[in-house]
Amino acid sequence: MVIDEPGKSDDFALWVSPHLAAMGNLASRLAGAASRDDVVQEALTRAWRKWHLYNAGRGTPRSWLLAIVADRARRVRHRRRPNDELDESNAPATQAVDESRVDLERAVASLPPRMKLTVDCVYFVGLTMAETAIVMNVSEGTVKSTLADARTRLRSQLEVKP
Repeated sequence: MVIDEPGKSDDFALWVSPHLAAMGNLASRLAGAASRDDVVQEALTRAWRKWHLYNAGRGTPRSWLLAIVADRARRVRHRRRPNDELDESNAPATQAVDESRVDLERAVASLPPRMKLTVDCVYFVGLTMAETAIVMNVSEGTVKSTLADARTRLRSQLEVKP
């Protein structure tokens, strides 16, 4: 395999560049901020190697790239041992913490993996239902159903109790 064919790397960079922010955002949401760059780099490497397999009929470049990011993030999470993760609650506070944001983050983090991925893709990365379906390799109906279930769980977790 030729690593750097003339013109190919420039074309790939132009093709990928509009999607880098979304890739970083999803990687951060799924694997944590500390692993974001590694996940994006692994995803870009895989995308470069598989670029010839991209099929526009099956989705947009953005959804294809984000599906690779989701896969790489899942692999990073599975490789990580529980005690490898930093306890962010012990990190020094550099800004005032918005308690409602902390509650939301905890509630989203407590969702089952499929629900969390759906919420992250739709609400935190801004994907459409169709793009999320491609990322998750499921139908749009499954995305809508999973999102509805996730909202129900989040609503009950975030409900103010007297």
